Amino acid sequence: MASRWIRPEVYPIFATTGVAVSICAMQLIRNITTNPEVRVTKENRAAGILENFDEGKRYSRHWFRRFIHGKRPEIMPGLNSFMADPKDD
Repeated sequence: MASRWIRPEVYPIFATTGVAVSICAMQLIRNITTNPEVRVTKENRAAGILENFDEGKRYSRHWFRRFIHGKRPEIMPGLNSFMADPKDD
């Protein structure tokens, strides 16, 4: 039975599934541990709705968003500029 599934042809499927599960687990852990609107303990749930805008801003402006903020949304900027502005020689 194992020889049916563990073959070189299915390695890409295992890899992509593993990456997808890892991304989902990372996002779940990030939301449970750092999201200001998620309260796991009973004491925090009893607090009700909090007006904590600074914590929400810190959560939404994480390091990746700060990294890409102000950058042009291009995948290949060198190729884009070459195709858009060809230099006449």
